[in-house]
Amino acid sequence: MNEKKTHGNAQHSLVLGYLERISSTVFADFPKQLTALARGKHGVYALYKGDRLYYVGLATNLRNRIKQHLNDKHSGKWNRFSLYLVKKAEHIKELESLILRIADPKGNCAKGRLPGADNLLTPLRSSILQEQNQQIEKLFCGNAIPKKPKVTKARPTKIRPVKNGTGREPALAQYVTKRFPIQGDHQGTVHKAKILANGQIRYNGILYNSPSIAGAAAVNRKTCNGWTFWKYKDSSGTWVRLNELRK
Repeated sequence: MNEKKTHGNAQHSLVLGYLERISSTVFADFPKQLTALARGKHGVYALYKGDRLYYVGLATNLRNRIKQHLNDKHSGKWNRFSLYLVKKAEHIKELESLILRIADPKGNCAKGRLPGADNLLTPLRSSILQEQNQQIEKLFCGNAIPKKPKVTKARPTKIRPVKNGTGREPALAQYVTKRFPIQGDHQGTVHKAKILANGQIRYNGILYNSPSIAGAAAVNRKTCNGWTFWKYKDSSGTWVRLNELRK
């Protein structure tokens, strides 16, 4: 009964035989014996440097494949090997991929791929989040956590000088025909402006129809008599009050 049971297990086993941590000198000293064991077999092999895993591969001719690594780019980087004979070749690639992903050997450049397999990270995260949400609901007895009110910063109101009245003719229109400079003195500060040919006053880049409104902007007051505040040069070159234009 023991023989039948053992034979039955062998029929259903994936791995038919194995060698582990064998010296690389076996290829030179006992090639016939090794050939007899691995001839025509499929399997996975591993190369070691001492006790450290260096490389994992698969092959349909294990003896030739391992012997090849004695002379290729892996030469001198390993001194022991293991091989695992597999009954069916259909799962060899996946076996190799599993080993590569778990052990991450230094000699392998690429990780093993698992085509057709689902990455379970996403459903695991979703399941954990669902469980956490249920725990939060129990802790707070269904009371929703109040949301923080949105705080909006108030924008500062820009204070702009009073501009010339729309639709209103400039007060100086009937007295001037060309541009000329004017100036006004307030508490030791001289404010300069220009009268345009259409009678408007330009002060600090802003146009005014009224000398008084322009003067109020200059002295930073609500009211100002612009006719006496502003001065211009007469024909003799003397600064005189703007009111002289009306005489």
